[in-house]
Amino acid sequence: MNLKLITLLGVKLDTEVYELLIPTAAGEIGVFPGHEPLVSLAVPGVIAVRYKKGDSDDKQEFFAISGGVVEVSQTHVRILVDEAETGDDIVEAESKAALERALKLRAEAKNQVELDKAHQLVDRHTVRLKVADLHRRHRRP
Repeated sequence: MNLKLITLLGVKLDTEVYELLIPTAAGEIGVFPGHEPLVSLAVPGVIAVRYKKGDSDDKQEFFAISGGVVEVSQTHVRILVDEAETGDDIVEAESKAALERALKLRAEAKNQVELDKAHQLVDRHTVRLKVADLHRRHRRP
């Protein structure tokens, strides 16, 4: 099936895939060729992509997303998100520092707007660090 991962900056990925794991508002879903059509909200989390049926876990690619919209048909999947980053895109030290700043902002929030923004930042950097960790653990030395 064809996967098209589209960000605000354009098409991040447009390729044939065998399996996807996508974080949605209803929970993580697995998508294979021939999947029933659906439209769902994507939530901040990790998209896991297996390109070929026989690929081992170390050949999966992971993307950190901030949420968006998912459209699935039997032959294609379109995921529209603000941003999608791979482990290669993420600098762990910068994300760790950003997470610390976000946690401090959350602790010091004076109103609901500041608290909501801090929660979004915490979620974003937590997901980015998870993708960086998955990338590091699933790549052979």
